[in-house]
Amino acid sequence: MLRLAVVGHLARTSGDFNLSDMAGGAGRMDVLCRCVSASFFLSHEFRRDVECFLVLLGEPDTPKIIRFSGEHLRYLSPDERSAGSLIKKALSIPVGTEFRESTPGVTVRRGGVSDIVKEYPFAVLDEGGTDIRTVDTLPDSYILSDHLDFTPPEMDLLAGKERFSVGPCALHANHAITVLHNEIDRRRAGW
Repeated sequence: MLRLAVVGHLARTSGDFNLSDMAGGAGRMDVLCRCVSASFFLSHEFRRDVECFLVLLGEPDTPKIIRFSGEHLRYLSPDERSAGSLIKKALSIPVGTEFRESTPGVTVRRGGVSDIVKEYPFAVLDEGGTDIRTVDTLPDSYILSDHLDFTPPEMDLLAGKERFSVGPCALHANHAITVLHNEIDRRRAGW
């Protein structure tokens, strides 16, 4: 099972955003939607062995974590609006500290970066990390940031964690996920 967590620093924590304005009014929710799509979709297949966590830190509510579980996921199409609709629905239900299902394969709860890094042994995807192509064994859990850098408090939470890079250039978060998948796919295929 590959676990990916994406921190959405400005992403809305309530379902009151417009699907036609995910880049603006929803706090760059478009970035997170692309990450969800990159986590699961192949050309004519779907990755069932992936979990994608979105850590939403924006207004107006306390931070929330949305989990997309490929094994049970339904109703997701590759377009941003499809992922946005599932996020919007998840954010519209009342939640506590335990995951609650909003649609098949999509669960939501309260929590932030400090919560998720306590629960899973995430490595950090960071352009300053060790090149994934030079490592014999790759971890199976990664955390990365949206279009913004990790904040100093987040960096403190991630201190001491392994850091990996997918290449010499800074990439969009969804592209970094795609390159990571490619490296894992190549290894599984014996390339």
